[in-house]
Amino acid sequence: MASSILIGNAFECNNVVQITANIILQEYKISSFEQRLMNEIEFRLERTPVDESDDEIQHDEIPSGKCIAPIFDKRLKHFRVMEGSPVTFTCKIVGIPVPKVYWFKDGKQISKKNEHCKMKREGDGTCSLHIEATTNDDDGNYTIMAANPQGRISCSGHLMVQTVPMRGRLTTTTQSHRARSRVQEGEKEPLQERFFRPYFLQAPGDMVAYEERLCRLDCKVSGLPTPDLIWLLNGKPVLPDSTHKMLVRETGVHSLLIDPLTQNDAGTYTCIATNKTGQNSFSLELSVVAKEVKKAPVFLEKLRNCGVPEGHPVRLEGRVFGMPPPVFYWKKDNETIPANRERMSMHQDTTGYVCLLIQPAKKADAGWYTLSAKNEAGIVSCTARLDIYAQWHQQIPLPIKFRPSGGRYANLNGQGLDIFSAFPAVETPKLFSSPSHNVVESEEL
Repeated sequence: MASSILIGNAFECNNVVQITANIILQEYKISSFEQRLMNEIEFRLERTPVDESDDEIQHDEIPSGKCIAPIFDKRLKHFRVMEGSPVTFTCKIVGIPVPKVYWFKDGKQISKKNEHCKMKREGDGTCSLHIEATTNDDDGNYTIMAANPQGRISCSGHLMVQTVPMRGRLTTTTQSHRARSRVQEGEKEPLQERFFRPYFLQAPGDMVAYEERLCRLDCKVSGLPTPDLIWLLNGKPVLPDSTHKMLVRETGVHSLLIDPLTQNDAGTYTCIATNKTGQNSFSLELSVVAKEVKKAPVFLEKLRNCGVPEGHPVRLEGRVFGMPPPVFYWKKDNETIPANRERMSMHQDTTGYVCLLIQPAKKADAGWYTLSAKNEAGIVSCTARLDIYAQWHQQIPLPIKFRPSGGRYANLNGQGLDIFSAFPAVETPKLFSSPSHNVVESEEL
C-alpha cells in the first residue's frame, strides 16, 4: 500500500516537472488591452526627455552623407515564464548614425547599474536584456527605445511570470542549477575567433532606370562573421514581395531585384551591412524614367488639293499627332523628295504642323504629293493634287475720251438754235438740266 502511494506521488511529481519544463519559457500573444497599454507607453516615451543613455555611442558630430532614423530589423517578443527561470528580450536596431538605446520597465528607465536586469549590445545592432532568475516583481511591460538625430523609435515586450507548483519547485530548481552549471562550463571554453567590421568591396552609384523594366542593384561586402544586409527606400525597409527580391550569389554579391520597376520605386536607397563588430552602409539615388506612351500617327489636318499660277509660291500643309513624335516623308508622284531639292523646303514644329514650301512654283511641279508620318507605333499617309496654271496676258483697254458737258449743244446754241425749245415742257426740268460733272459722249454723235 505504501509503495503504491510512493509510486503515485512520484508519477504526479514527474508530471508536474514535465509541465513546468514545458512552460519555463514560452512565447504568447498578448490581449488587446495590454497592447493598447504598451502603445501608450511607447507614445509617451518617444515624446518626453529621458536620462542620458549608458551607451558609449556619441552623437556630437553628425556624419556626412545620408542619415537614417532608427529602424527595428527584429522586434521584442512576449514571453510567459515560470518563476525563477531565465528570460532574455532581444531585438535588432539599425540606423545612421548608430542609435543610442534606452530600456524601460512599465515606463520607468532601467539603469545599466541594475544587476538584476543585464543589458547588452552587439556591434550588429542586436540589443538584449537578460534576467537570470525571474521573480513576480519582474512581471510587466519592457520597452526599448532607440534614438539618433533623425528620430526615435520604440517597441515593447510583455513578461508574464507564473508561480511554480510546490511539488515541482524543488526538482525544477535542481534542474535549472544543473543547466546553469553546464552553461557556465561552456562559457569557460576559450574562443579564438577573429571578427572584422563589414566593408563594401563593390557598391553601385546613382542610377537611372526605365519604368516597367528590370532594375538590379548589386553590391559586395566582406566581414567576419558574414554580415547581414537590409535595404531601405527613403528610410523605410524594402520587404521582399512579388516585385522585390533579395538574392546572394556564390561570389558573395548581394542583389536587390525590382521587376517590373514603377514610379513608386524611385528614391534614395540605402544598404546597411551589420555583424557583431559593427555596421557599414552606402546610399544611392534611383531615378525612374516614365514609360513612353506609344500612339500611331493620326492626321488632324490633311493635305488639300490646290492650284496656283506659275511663278507664285505654294504651301502644302498638314498637322499630325503621334507618340513618339513621327518622322515625315514627302513624295511627288511616288518618288521621294530629297531634303535639298531646289525651290523646295520642308518645315515642321513641335505641335505636329508640317509644310512643304515650293517657291516659285513651275509647271513641272504639278502632280500628286504624298505626306507620310511614321513612328514606332505605325504609319499614316495622305495625298493631294497640285496644279500649276500658265500665266495669262491681260488686254490693255482703249482710252475713253472725255469732253466737256454739253459741248455740241453749246455750239448749236451759240449759232442761235435753241435745242430745248423743240421739246415740250416738263414738270421736272431738273432731269434735263445740264449736270455739273463731265459726261462721256459717244463718238457717233
